[in-house]
Amino acid sequence: MALKEPLIDALVTESELQRSFLAEPVETIYFGGGTPSVLDIRHLEKILDAIYKNYNIAPAPEITLEANPDDLNPAKLAGLKSLNINRLSIGMQTFHDGLLKFMNRIHSANESIQAFHLARNAGFDNVNCDLIYGIPGEDEEMLLHDLRTLNDLRPEHISAYCLTIEDKTVFGIWKKRNKLQEIEEDRAAWQFEKVHEFLSKKGYTAYEVSNYCLPGFHSRHNTGYWRDKPFLGLGPGAHSYDGENRSFNIANNSLYIKSIEKVHIPATVIDLTAGDRINEYILTSLRTIWGCDLAHIKQRHNVDILEKNGKAVSQLVDQGLIALNGNIICLTPKGRPLADFISAKLFI
Repeated sequence: MALKEPLIDALVTESELQRSFLAEPVETIYFGGGTPSVLDIRHLEKILDAIYKNYNIAPAPEITLEANPDDLNPAKLAGLKSLNINRLSIGMQTFHDGLLKFMNRIHSANESIQAFHLARNAGFDNVNCDLIYGIPGEDEEMLLHDLRTLNDLRPEHISAYCLTIEDKTVFGIWKKRNKLQEIEEDRAAWQFEKVHEFLSKKGYTAYEVSNYCLPGFHSRHNTGYWRDKPFLGLGPGAHSYDGENRSFNIANNSLYIKSIEKVHIPATVIDLTAGDRINEYILTSLRTIWGCDLAHIKQRHNVDILEKNGKAVSQLVDQGLIALNGNIICLTPKGRPLADFISAKLFI
């Protein structure tokens, strides 16, 4: 907590240093990565003031804040509304206390439900709830209970992700020591299909492989990533994309602050080739309901995917994994669980 004030000051300074990064008006603002809901209202206000001062903000921007359920109370929610934050993303994960404890979450299932109702009472009418499935020890009835509970709450948006175990995390260490075993691929695929089937029947559209929304409530911010729009990230570990290259800030808070105090942005720039940019677009766009626009690739990069990789496209169509509608390649229901595999087949 001692770093909080210097970190906020550094964020404000970086916003000034990066004011020329984005050419287009800013349509979305996203407080995410870590736990931004622990910040005081005055800190969030200071950051937003700097963003509005240094950038051209489009009318009616989508402003999202990621929040832990235990950080939300009536006073905090009223403060967020006063700042015109209009979208909440609540990290509920599951409604089983045993599984929450297993994942080192400090909130309970009841606290998640209470946080959602408090958000509604505060006037938030655009709420995302995160759901994690594929948790070791989770059976079919537990997953269905989570889905039913979510549907009873009826959030506008649901992000549903299969638990992944990264090497340097606690779960990764447990896995190496044989204290934890990931669920089998077939079981994870079954849970993926069960989530999709349940939410689709309840009126949610799978507009991206892991993201579901009620009509008109897709995440404008994340959709920008998936559709190849430039974006600017501020703060430690933040990633940016200017349409040509990617960059990411150093993740260490103290080193980030020291660098910004010296008026230097501690970022590593990744020079992307045209092939890199095309492949990244294929990977992200193919996961969405809008699909991969071959005309967009041709216009931006002067590359004809059907010329370059027509054989792979034909094979995937014949296998029933993708559909080619004019210039748009979309996943079929059969191909949806294999999105990354299919993308790799289409890479140039």
